[in-house]
Amino acid sequence: MDVIRIANCSGFFGDRISAAREMVEGGPIDVLTGDYLAELTMAILARYRLRDPASGFVPTFLDQLEDVLATCLDRGIKIVTNAGGLNPPALAAKVAELADRLGVVASVATVTGDDVLDRAGDLVHSVTGETMAERGGQALTANAYLGAWGIAEALSRGADIVVTGRVTDASVTMGPAAWHFDWARDDWDALAGALVAGHVIECGAQTTGGNYSFFEEVPGLLHPGFPLAEIAADGSSVITKHPGTGGLVSVGTVTAQLLYEVGGPRYANPDVVARLDTVHLTDLGDDRVRIDGVRGEPPPHTTKVSATFLAGFRNSVTFVLSGLDIEAKAALAEEALWRAVGGKDRFASTDTQLLRTDHEDPPSHEASFAYLKVTVADPDPAKVGRAFSSRAIELALANYAGFHMTAPPGKESPLVVYWPSTVPQPVSVVTIGTATTVVEPTDSPATAPERERDVAAVVPASSEDDVVRIPLGRLVGARSGDKGGDANLGVWTRGDAEYPWLLGFLTIERLRALLPETRDIEVERYVFPRIRALNFVLRGYLGEGVSSSPKLDPQAKALGEYLRARVVDVPKGLVAP
Repeated sequence: MDVIRIANCSGFFGDRISAAREMVEGGPIDVLTGDYLAELTMAILARYRLRDPASGFVPTFLDQLEDVLATCLDRGIKIVTNAGGLNPPALAAKVAELADRLGVVASVATVTGDDVLDRAGDLVHSVTGETMAERGGQALTANAYLGAWGIAEALSRGADIVVTGRVTDASVTMGPAAWHFDWARDDWDALAGALVAGHVIECGAQTTGGNYSFFEEVPGLLHPGFPLAEIAADGSSVITKHPGTGGLVSVGTVTAQLLYEVGGPRYANPDVVARLDTVHLTDLGDDRVRIDGVRGEPPPHTTKVSATFLAGFRNSVTFVLSGLDIEAKAALAEEALWRAVGGKDRFASTDTQLLRTDHEDPPSHEASFAYLKVTVADPDPAKVGRAFSSRAIELALANYAGFHMTAPPGKESPLVVYWPSTVPQPVSVVTIGTATTVVEPTDSPATAPERERDVAAVVPASSEDDVVRIPLGRLVGARSGDKGGDANLGVWTRGDAEYPWLLGFLTIERLRALLPETRDIEVERYVFPRIRALNFVLRGYLGEGVSSSPKLDPQAKALGEYLRARVVDVPKGLVAP
């Protein structure tokens, strides 16, 4: 069967440098892709561009490319990446310089059109309804999510390497597939299948056992291989990895990634909406999982915008509290700090967290520690710089017993706030050399779909004799992540017998009881019966997003493991003896 083998070598800016070489040398592939642009990454690249207007791209991509460029050109392997970030032309120029230095000839294309910074002030916040101009602050980035057709056009014009700006994560997979099979704009099912495949492999080793709830079952997790998708003409795919590499590709690892950073059953992309409730997974053995049955629908008229603005500056200090009377020591330290800096009200915002990691009758020195983290933010950097952190240090000999801190006085850092919005889908601009082509977005007939209804089940009544109290994670897996200020929490069972129980047991009300932090926010629940899963969307759980969140887990990566650690009543018949 004709397939296109699309490999991933990066799931974020900072991923394993050697992955590109491993994917090129480890077995046959047709396309090498790299996804680098998490929402946090755009804020990081904005800082780069503030220091140097000629930067704004992901520099480590060039290190990866140097290892494989000559081999890829020799074997006809195409390279597609969104490492262009905020400045695709600058990265494309660096790629051309690298090719010259290596003595090879490469056709390099850029896909742009995503930058809408000139309209940033008019962007309406998706939650609050205010414009960025009304909020104030200096706009740093504003990038609309482009789709796959610009990438397909660049490949059809002979590009060896395609460097994009802010395309959707799955577009670097969808574009090559659409090009290879010459799909039409309305081949909804095929496009949806490629979208799902791209979503599964976009996060690299997270598909091959990384961040997996049942990680102890994953062989070779010290160095797992990266994933690749073998996509067929109908959009179905097989997710796998190179033979002999570490890690695991199973229905479980693929299910976990399917649930990562999604909402309801309709998974929207600029080119198609994939119905996640139609996904069918089959374990073929030997680290091969088939994805088929995916149905597609026309895409929306609008696309998401990831924007950021400089809202001021912030700083944090962390007091270490030890032994007895932790809460009293924390209260004393906080009161003394506010007095020393002239009052809590001097700052635009503050956040205080008492982290109780201490143990009664501690078995070690470190087991007696708790932490008081105090964060301040303000438009005036002088208020939150050393004028704040030095006042904390000055308390060292005049406060609670055992006073010490985790770090010396620190400087302020920029407070970058994420701004989610939408705009009508823009055109994609494809440039190769001096030739430029404009690719129009799909003329979609789609209208906003009705909100999906939750499907609940009734939990059978059980007596105390019929249940056993165990951590929820002994029965279920979980995967969680961030989407701006929201978090998603996907939960699934590995067997058919457990799923009806989970469906009836883990209601929104039960989730609020198990995770008290969700009690005062909007929570949505969605059902994915074909993969035995539930997905919860926690609106506003991360405040204004990862770049400005003071939480210790600002991307909600560990939220699923927190839920799995909660002890619940489970029917005895579902628990292995």
